[in-house]
Amino acid sequence: MSEKKPAPNGWIILDKPRGLGSTQAVGAVKRVLREGGYAKTKVGHGGTLDPLAEGVLPIALGEATKLAGRMLDASKIYEFTIAFGVETDTLDTEGETVGTSDVRPSLPQIEAILPEFSGTIEQVPPAYSALKVDGKRAYDLARAGEVVELEMRAVTIHSLTIADGPHARDEITLMAHVSKGTYIRSLARDIAHALGTCGHVTYLRRTKAGPFAEAQAISLDKLNEIANGAQLSDLLLPLEAGLDDIPALSLSQTDAQAVRQGRVLSGLPQSSGLYFAKLGNVPVALVEIMDGTAKVVRGFNLPDVAE
Repeated sequence: MSEKKPAPNGWIILDKPRGLGSTQAVGAVKRVLREGGYAKTKVGHGGTLDPLAEGVLPIALGEATKLAGRMLDASKIYEFTIAFGVETDTLDTEGETVGTSDVRPSLPQIEAILPEFSGTIEQVPPAYSALKVDGKRAYDLARAGEVVELEMRAVTIHSLTIADGPHARDEITLMAHVSKGTYIRSLARDIAHALGTCGHVTYLRRTKAGPFAEAQAISLDKLNEIANGAQLSDLLLPLEAGLDDIPALSLSQTDAQAVRQGRVLSGLPQSSGLYFAKLGNVPVALVEIMDGTAKVVRGFNLPDVAE
């Protein structure tokens, strides 16, 4: 029996196809690693994408799974199409029609309404969502025919613009840069209502998740090549790729040892905030500096010499 390759640490950015769930995508990565001869590896994803949505899905491997929570909190960019005239119970193409309208907004009317949906706004999540109501998933209750009442929540729309390209009379494609917790289907519903009509999402693609953009994403076919002996290193982004927005803190060997033991570093000149501590090129920990004192937020268990 051949010796297994060491479990990898880092990120695979998957261009998730429509029809595949995020959990299924994680399962696909686990399968190709197993078939590619790698040791058992912890795998997680950095932000759910609905099966009907496509695009950037960060998959964390090994020590990078410790950063998956940060990825959930990161802002995202989506491209989506609203078809006007029909609203469905799921607010997308899967659902049953619950409302219709003959009103079709003009392009100038759409342009005029978008500023109302910029900045901090309130939205009610879709009944068909993974949020929990009394310990049960909202979509399970909705599918069982129960009336699901979800509370309004505040989200931030950093930008909302009309996408380039031709525009049909009965639909519009928009680009939205949004905070965590934003439901694009709810945004589409509310924009349609504000325009005096109704609508639902027919196309949804995530083009950016935190620091990861679609240019870095690989297809399922490319992923499957790992199972057939392709070099994982050609597709794997380093753990620190998920920390692009955090300043680095270079450690000495002595300080790195202390941080790995969970000890506090003091007398640091850096301003307060979150830092990515490393020894040479090796990630050691995420640390929080407060008034010159650094405490470990999340430690990484990686060898001093990158393999």
